[in-house]
Amino acid sequence: MEVEMTVKVDVLHNEDLSVFDALVDGVRQHNFAHMGPETSKPLAVVAHDDSGKLIGGVAGRTIYDNFLINVVWVDENARGSGLGRDLMQRAEIEAKQRDCTMAQVDTLSFQAPVFYQKLGFEIIGTVPSTAKSPERYFLLKKF
Repeated sequence: MEVEMTVKVDVLHNEDLSVFDALVDGVRQHNFAHMGPETSKPLAVVAHDDSGKLIGGVAGRTIYDNFLINVVWVDENARGSGLGRDLMQRAEIEAKQRDCTMAQVDTLSFQAPVFYQKLGFEIIGTVPSTAKSPERYFLLKKF
């Protein structure tokens, strides 16, 4: 016998970390049932200048054998210095120590697709540009 359920749907206009965490937990439980246990851990490599100001970093998560890069940023004054490449290489070393076999990142056309390609990433997918958004690239690097 099926039980009828009443569903209330809300539209949220502000970030709610408790909702986000609950959704992620639901996905993890589903993944666990299909793929076995995972250890998702944050991974960040950051740089500060002499005054302690953050001038760059790479941040994401390692999960199963993937390094999922959420953000890469280098201060305008430090771009072209090799800092971004150094941060990415250090993050890759740490990801490999966590048994990752690949890294994934996405970027917009005006941001850094060439930067990632120089580091060995390959474009594996794109989302075409629209009137209000540039083309988006999804890149993968196998270790």
